[in-house]
Amino acid sequence: MDRSVDPVVDFYGYATGGWRRSNPVPADKSIWGGFGELLERNFRLLRELLESAAADPGGASATPRRQVGDFYASALDQARREQLGFGPIQSLLDRVEAMVDGSELARVLAVVHDAGVGGLFEPFVYPDRKQSSIYAFNLNQGGLSLPDREYYLTDTFAEQREAYRVHLARMFARLGHSVMEADSAATTVLLIETELARASRSATDLRDQLRNYHRFTIEELVARYPGPFWSDYLLVRNGGKAGYVVVGQPEFFEAVRTILAAHSLAEWKTYLRWQVLHSNASFLHAAVDREDFDFFHRTLQGQAEPEAPWRRAAMTVDEQLGEALGQLYVERHFPPEARTRMAELISDLREVFRDRLTHLDWMTEATRKKALAKFERFAPKIGHPEKFRDYSSVEIRRTEYAANRLRATAFEVRRQMDRIGGPVDRTEWGMTPPTVNAYFSPTKNEIVFPAGILQPPFFDVTMDDAVNYGAIGSVIGHEITHGYDDQGRRFDIDGNLVDWWNEADAKEFQARAQVVVSEYSQLEALPGTFVNGELTLGENIADFGGVSIALEALQRRLTADPSRRRVVDGLTPEQRFFISWAQVWRENCREPEQRRRLTVDPHAPGRFRGVLPVANLPEFSAAFPSPNGRPPTTDRSPRVRIW
Repeated sequence: MDRSVDPVVDFYGYATGGWRRSNPVPADKSIWGGFGELLERNFRLLRELLESAAADPGGASATPRRQVGDFYASALDQARREQLGFGPIQSLLDRVEAMVDGSELARVLAVVHDAGVGGLFEPFVYPDRKQSSIYAFNLNQGGLSLPDREYYLTDTFAEQREAYRVHLARMFARLGHSVMEADSAATTVLLIETELARASRSATDLRDQLRNYHRFTIEELVARYPGPFWSDYLLVRNGGKAGYVVVGQPEFFEAVRTILAAHSLAEWKTYLRWQVLHSNASFLHAAVDREDFDFFHRTLQGQAEPEAPWRRAAMTVDEQLGEALGQLYVERHFPPEARTRMAELISDLREVFRDRLTHLDWMTEATRKKALAKFERFAPKIGHPEKFRDYSSVEIRRTEYAANRLRATAFEVRRQMDRIGGPVDRTEWGMTPPTVNAYFSPTKNEIVFPAGILQPPFFDVTMDDAVNYGAIGSVIGHEITHGYDDQGRRFDIDGNLVDWWNEADAKEFQARAQVVVSEYSQLEALPGTFVNGELTLGENIADFGGVSIALEALQRRLTADPSRRRVVDGLTPEQRFFISWAQVWRENCREPEQRRRLTVDPHAPGRFRGVLPVANLPEFSAAFPSPNGRPPTTDRSPRVRIW
């Protein structure tokens, strides 16, 4: 804290100013905050586990300990990575180069996608949003290497575009192209990606679940986009076995047909070679890895130095064999009492939210009944899966880092593709146990809290209720509210994308949500650059609801047990609650990274998240009273109440 700051004037400075002064962004980071601190702590714990496993992996080759230990050891064997050079991706590069005519493009693209490499569009498997009991094959816009379409199309990012063209040329030179060839290849890639960007929807438009769901049978898909492309692609990938696909942006794929015809086979080879190289660059030898860092981290995010090799290795193991590593992490670092206390907190917040739904004054009975029925199906997951994923079929060798990653990626891609048309596994987790995050799944109607986030500053079994309710309690409320934000509310009791609201209630919700959009759109995050209120709407609604729900849960607990109402460090429980929330969002961020996040991130910057949701509450003004009426720190707050 910085107690020299008046909380009425600058609550974020009061709650986080001391930390922000003492914690500049480290050289190997682009942003630094509470999440980063906890993530760093978790990675130190993972490092101990991984180094122990690498030093003594045990006998069997397919045990979790052996696999993560060997994978980690391979990542740190820089001499072997130098020796291998481009060898790990040579077969993919050769397959691209072997194309003799355009009729092969769809099949080669399918092979590339099966290897986990991006390109042209984004295929993925996910529960069907209108039939949530089965997995569907989805096709979305994609094929871009820069963070967003805006990087290709606006003057704001003109310098980054030119730096990207230079980066492309340097990477093609690393592949063995002459200076002239590398420059020509860079121009080709940038041209194709710019054409794809022009055809792409904005990040804001992509949030609309209904507008980004179009179900076509395989016959309808082929008829809509004539030619052999989709038949060939789906045949290789076995992507049509459910008999249909879900297309996110039909007009993008119409543009893809035109773009495919507009470029020569040689140009498509160049584009796919780049996609193979780009997807694997940070796992190859030092020269390529360094060039990849210099552009995608130093230039685009402002990160001065790469992270330590051990940390990057641990991140890769967590990404590729996350539940194997998570199994070791949970056994060592997730006490049962944390799970028990979290269950209590969730129960408290569920009770509050249920009462909110029951007594909400702006919702009619018909919609309220369906909202309550949906909420009764809501389920939490805490800590880790009951059964960890089996990676025993993945071959991991101590001397093949990039190849290990390719094999682990191919395993996961195939696991996903094999599920198309099959029943959804409701026990599965979408995050690994060490992850410092949480999420709400609209198709499963569940909130998930990995063990990684259930530690200070978010959760501490030794701290009093005010601190825990302000931090993890508000995060729980945030995730619960996602089931009823502007997109989550569209999913029904079974997790299907169905319009179950009556017209009057939908209009009232939208009117209240528009106040939140307007509120955040006025926030100037960088000189001349404002928060995108539409893009961040769902997260902002969840913040407003989460803090309000958690505060009421705390007050109920204090009323039930007045002995818990204590003044600590001169602060009341309500004051500690609000401070705890703000301190969750303490952060310092480099300017290029802030600009990137304002373009692509559905979350508002931390300094706004830490203040607006609490300033919206009348209890905040009571906790930090102003002698002159409404505090300046809340001048922008509209006192909107949705949930």
